[in-house]
Amino acid sequence: MSIRNLDHLLDPASVAVFGASQRASSVGATVWANLRGGGFKGPIYAVNPRYQDFDGVPVYASAATLPTVPELAVICTPAAVVPGLIAELGALGTRAAIVLSAGLDSAQRKAMLDAARPYLLRILGPNCIGMLSPHKGLNASFAHVTAAPGELAFVSQSGALVTAMLDWAGSRAIGFSHFVSLGEHADVDFGDMLDYLASDGRTRAILLYIESIEAPRKFMSAARAAARNKPVIVVKAGRSQQGQKAAASHTGALAGSDLVYEAAIARAGMLRVDTLQQLFLAAETLTRFRSNQSEQLTILTNGGGAGVMAADAAGHMGIALATPSTATMQALDAVLPSNWSRGNPVDIIGDAPVQRYVQALEALQADPDESAILFIQAPTAIVPSTDIALALVPLVKRHPQRLLSCWLGEAAVAGARQVFQDAGIASYQTPEEAVRAFAMLVRYRRNQAQLLQAPAATPVGSAAPAADTAKVRALIQQALAQGREILSEPEAKAVLEAYHIPVVATRVVPASPQVAAETAGSIGFPVVLKILSDDISHKSDVGGVALNLADAQAVEQAAQAMLTRVARERPQAQVQGFTVQAMVRMAHGRELIVGTSIDAVFGPVILFGSGGTSVEVVADRAVALPPLNTPLARALVQSTRVARLLDAYRDIPAADLDALDTVLITISQLLADIPELVELDINPLLLGPAGAIALDARIRVRADAPGGSDRFAIRPYPAHLIENITWQGRSLTLRPIRPGDEAQHLEFLSQLDPEDVRMRVFYSRRSIEPGELARLTQIDYDREVA
Repeated sequence: MSIRNLDHLLDPASVAVFGASQRASSVGATVWANLRGGGFKGPIYAVNPRYQDFDGVPVYASAATLPTVPELAVICTPAAVVPGLIAELGALGTRAAIVLSAGLDSAQRKAMLDAARPYLLRILGPNCIGMLSPHKGLNASFAHVTAAPGELAFVSQSGALVTAMLDWAGSRAIGFSHFVSLGEHADVDFGDMLDYLASDGRTRAILLYIESIEAPRKFMSAARAAARNKPVIVVKAGRSQQGQKAAASHTGALAGSDLVYEAAIARAGMLRVDTLQQLFLAAETLTRFRSNQSEQLTILTNGGGAGVMAADAAGHMGIALATPSTATMQALDAVLPSNWSRGNPVDIIGDAPVQRYVQALEALQADPDESAILFIQAPTAIVPSTDIALALVPLVKRHPQRLLSCWLGEAAVAGARQVFQDAGIASYQTPEEAVRAFAMLVRYRRNQAQLLQAPAATPVGSAAPAADTAKVRALIQQALAQGREILSEPEAKAVLEAYHIPVVATRVVPASPQVAAETAGSIGFPVVLKILSDDISHKSDVGGVALNLADAQAVEQAAQAMLTRVARERPQAQVQGFTVQAMVRMAHGRELIVGTSIDAVFGPVILFGSGGTSVEVVADRAVALPPLNTPLARALVQSTRVARLLDAYRDIPAADLDALDTVLITISQLLADIPELVELDINPLLLGPAGAIALDARIRVRADAPGGSDRFAIRPYPAHLIENITWQGRSLTLRPIRPGDEAQHLEFLSQLDPEDVRMRVFYSRRSIEPGELARLTQIDYDREVA
């Protein structure tokens, strides 16, 4: 990660335009006009050997003839000229260039980067729209409109979206600190921009439009660092999963790239939205409500219909309405008319005077649950909305992180809305928009909780029995030596057993119906019979699974039917035999799927969802990036619909979520330990009230897979650096700091003298801001450890 010389790109003292022109509608002419008309205070030079001057402004023939060395070069020349020009500029002392030129082939691109490298010259582009820094009056782009100054930074891969966004934001008076088009991001990419903007004092929130990520570990590291300091909000294009249909396993087919991007964005503490409108809605909301902790909503309104609309929106978006406490209900009864709604939404009736609004809000603010409050007011002739707003502002300021507002209407409520906006209180146009904003807050808070987790590569715990990794490696090496990538079912279950994941005992028999029946008798009925073939990945697709076989005759008939069907439907398949196992009966068991695959961008991922033969049809699944610990495993589970079936309901006891967490964390450890592992399916994993058991398993391996946790997009916590020492007769543990150490670190700093604090953290204040404390304890060891 490097922000070296990015200040010359984003905050230059001087600019030169190479390929500047007066030819109408050309890129060179547009860039020159934008720079000259933007209000930039430093020197702006035009370079083009075909011109002498532009209306009296000198035009220079080459970089060497410029009166001073420009800090930033904006290049609009033909592609073939770019590498040589970069070399010349670097030798002169220029340290940043925006390459607007398109059409560089791979050789020219490499030559351009090679020319820049010796001089640490940073390149934005090629094939980009350019960059705007409105506070500096710098418009180094060929966009058709400029940007107003503001506190939002926008970084995009799409040039077309850049110009559309500028147009859209301008019509809504939205301003920017920086506006950057990455283009082909040959050098400066999302990771670099996130690193720079994370510490940029003018930027309050960072907005990203992402089409693809080419350096995932760099991106994740920078994103996590930035998201600790300020909101990072992402629009990620491309939700289609069509390219995943041909994957060889259930997990590969399900863990589509968009799901993985979703998981990566959440794990980095960012928020994903779907539209440009939501991008700005999220930015406005997250910058106002950084400390909101509630996931429940209380609706306060003077109109029943408005309350119902908000409640419907909450239900649609998965937001729970709070249940007022008994004390709160009594307080509301004391100040509201007898015909109030007596529930949530709290409808204080349309004839409410100002005092009723004040008293109702006071009662809700005193509720011990401290849920967020959505205040909705529809204008009436009883009292002007502005009077209500003025009366409520002092109350809202007591608890500024708890209230969202919606003034319904336009002219009649414009004054009230302005009063709230002047007081810094969030105000939304419609109930649905307000609820959506709150839903964003909930998702953002959950994602920020994921950001705080720092699991080790082997996080199961010292109390857990050690895995038999030697046995697993021997099994895998044997399969690879035989030219096999797919482990047999018994081999796959042996891998799980070696990592202490419970499996159902399985016997392998030859392809003989009679032998299968005899073996079933020795196990005890009922049994499960499955076809065994390296060429058949999903046995149920060919009728290769028979359940609940009650006697020897049923086993023999099922075995013969399997052989006949396989011969008809998969004549090329080599059948090694059958597997026979006891039919597992688990009271209140839920069928789940747990698996892994290798994403083309982010590497290993872990999948969880509803299992069984209908897994693709139900399509209830979520993915997470390893490594996992208990909070991350639980967050993965809770992000699926099947999670609701794991809780107790009616007379069904709750499933053993601790056992499920252990399975997920163990799979994460398996990925770190066994580099050859590329796909794993446990389907179904049967989870009951007292444990989990794998009924079937499938594993694919590859000899040339990259190694262990090095292939993870997120570097695990460096547990290998933990050591125990003896100091002055005391046994101490030395370990790298982690996010959970914030309270201890704050206590430690409070006991130091000011000079010691200054030497450690470069300031002498006794107090420390939460963002500064996060910087000291939430360490990305991939960035910080040499």
